[in-house]
This record gives sequence, C-alpha cells and structure tokens, in this order.
Amino acid sequence: MSQEPYPVESHALSSLHATSQLIAHSRTELGRVISGQAEVIEEVLIAVLCQGHALLEGVPGIAKTLIVKALGRLLGLQFQRVQATPDLMPADILGTTMLRPGAGSEEGSFSFHAGPVFTDLLLVDEINRMPPRTQAALLECMEERQVTSDGVARQLPQWFTVFATQNPIDFEGTYPLPEAQLDRFLLKIKVRYPNADEERQMLERHHGTSVSLLDDAKIQPLTAELLEAARNEIRAIRVEADLYGYILDLVRRTREWPMLALGASPRAAICLLRVAQAFAAFEDRDYVIPDDVKRAVLPVLRHRILLKPEAELEGFDADRVLNDVVAAVAVPRR
Repeated sequence: MSQEPYPVESHALSSLHATSQLIAHSRTELGRVISGQAEVIEEVLIAVLCQGHALLEGVPGIAKTLIVKALGRLLGLQFQRVQATPDLMPADILGTTMLRPGAGSEEGSFSFHAGPVFTDLLLVDEINRMPPRTQAALLECMEERQVTSDGVARQLPQWFTVFATQNPIDFEGTYPLPEAQLDRFLLKIKVRYPNADEERQMLERHHGTSVSLLDDAKIQPLTAELLEAARNEIRAIRVEADLYGYILDLVRRTREWPMLALGASPRAAICLLRVAQAFAAFEDRDYVIPDDVKRAVLPVLRHRILLKPEAELEGFDADRVLNDVVAAVAVPRR
C-alpha cells in the first residue's frame, strides 16, 4: 500500500512577520554591498538567529570579512575583528587584569580590561594561524558565553557570535582546529568565487566610489525588537515527530559509514534541527519538511565528520560522503 507524500503547503504563513521582514531587508541592504553570495548571506544570518557560531572557509579576496562587517551594521550589533597570528595570546582576545594607578596619594587598584570577545559579532580572521592555547581560550566563550578571569565569570552579550575564517589553500605555519573546537561551530560555510555577472557587478559598484564601499552604502540597521522577534519565531517552527527520527537516522548513519573514521556527535543532531527550522522560516513556512533537513546537512555536518585516509586517497571529500549518506537514508512519508 503506497504512502502519501510529506505534506507541503504552497501559501505563505502570516505567523512569520518578523522573519519575513528581516530576510527581505537583509537581502536588499546587503545586496548593495555584496555581489552574489546569496547562500552565504543566508547562512551567516542563520548563525546569528540560531545563536550559533560559523566557520567561513574560502580563498582570500572573496568578501568573507566584508560580509561579517556588513552583517554587524545591518543588525545594529557591535563588531570586533581579531587578526590571528602565531604569537597571539589568550589575554589578547579575552582581556586581562591591570593595575590602575591611583590619583595623588591614593594607592592603585586592579581592574579587568575587557578584550575584543566582549562584543556581539567577533570576527577571527585566519583562526588556524593562532596557536592551540589561544584557540582553546575561545572554547568557554563559544559554549558558555562567558569569560572566566581571576576566578570571576563575566557574561558575554546575548548576541555574541563568533565568525572565524580560514584559507583552505595555504597550510604552512597553521594550526588545524581540533575536533572539539570544530564541533562548537554551528555551521561551516564554504565561500566560493562569484560568477562572471556578479564579478562584473562588483567592478561597476567600485568604479567611482570611495575606498570604503561599505561606508558609501549607508546600510539601514534593523531594530533590536525585530531581531529578537525573528529569533523567537524560528524557535517556534513546528517539527513533526517523524522528522526527529529522520534527523537521528542521518546523524547515526554517519557513525557507521565505511568511509568515515568519525561520525557526527549528538550535538550535531541538535544543530541540524535548529538549522532546519531556520531554513523553513527562510522559505516562509512555520513547519519543517525533509528538504529543510537535507539542505542543512552539508553546512552543519561537513566539519563534524572525519574521513578515513583511504577515502581521501580515492578522491572523496566531506560533502561527497554526506550526499551519499543522505541518499542512503529513507525520507519520512505519511
């Protein structure tokens, strides 16, 4: 007996007012600065709205830093940038306790000088160039959203989000991120070259403008209330019971896949659920369908699996293996 296909409604729902407004405004405003990269823009927005962190991977000069800077202006959030180098120390990004001299005859006092992590959006450029000790210092920030110094826990802003970039070509003098830290990133976003039309548009925009295209664009920021409302709408996206099983089947299948030495963690299943909800909202639906889960698989799982050496020798990469996993797992139908 044949089963009915998973239901898909064709009309937009009115329960996603804030999200729809945020998406439309974001595409318009960021489109004035960024040529193409529509998928990347969508995924960095999802990272913020899901209160996760994102790893952007791409060759130099394809607007990774510009996208994050423009996003900060669009969302009306504080922005800080750290350029990773081999001599960067944990105190350089977290902050340190300093002796403040007193006035006149008064004695000096110690006070905490906050580092660049005390912001809303933190861009860590070339994260794989900072030493392991400094990479580890970000773990507490990313997971607990706090910094502990001298036994005192200091909370980070509620919208604290780390965007880290890395170059997939140049590995000399780098420190690959360990699996424990990679798992803290909600998404790994691959930033690719623009197509010919998009690159031509970029040239036309830069002709006759000042050095800073971002300043010339005068991006209109969103309100904090709209941002909060959009986040709440995404959290409320409906997920049917059979989709929980589908997400678990995908994640658990990676742990027994013959090409993989390491499969996805339980945290990966939670992230897959959250990002699928966001993709549903971006399609103006208040419920998740299997296609939302499939769409979330690559950005959520590609950095959480580890290929066996023989798989790499045969030319496999993470995306190809994950596509094979998705093809092998039955899609829920009712």
